[in-house]
Amino acid sequence: MMEYINNHMSGFWIALGFALLAAEVLLFGFTTIIFLFAGLGALISGLLMSAGVIPETWIAGTASFGIATGICSAVLWKPLMAMQDKSTPEQKPSSDIVGLEFVLMDDITTTAPGSYRYSGIDWKVEIDSSSDVSAIEKGERVVVQSVEVGLLCVTIK
Repeated sequence: MMEYINNHMSGFWIALGFALLAAEVLLFGFTTIIFLFAGLGALISGLLMSAGVIPETWIAGTASFGIATGICSAVLWKPLMAMQDKSTPEQKPSSDIVGLEFVLMDDITTTAPGSYRYSGIDWKVEIDSSSDVSAIEKGERVVVQSVEVGLLCVTIK
């Protein structure tokens, strides 16, 4: 077996590269990019050997593998991290309560919230930040614009 590998060194490095890339994709799902860089380094070493750029020896293959892996990691690190760091836009969770209309039981202002009992829960009621009013009087009909944990943000209907 070793004699065959020694006689076909470029094929060994190419096969090793594909095996490392397959392990990265199939086993780790691109969570560890170490095998990606190593696989690319092995492929580059094998292709350089088959093109006759470097000799088909273990020393040349190992050195080429290490250097190519380092270069691939240096070149691809920032682009791969930039793709991974793309944050998704923050979405407010939708709720069936959005759009609910009710009559205020308390006067509320931007600094003094009120409360409303809905579905067995006492909710804190505040004026929605998109509203242009600073106070809503008791008895006024309001509509829920957004919902947070224990909080209804309302505007005048």
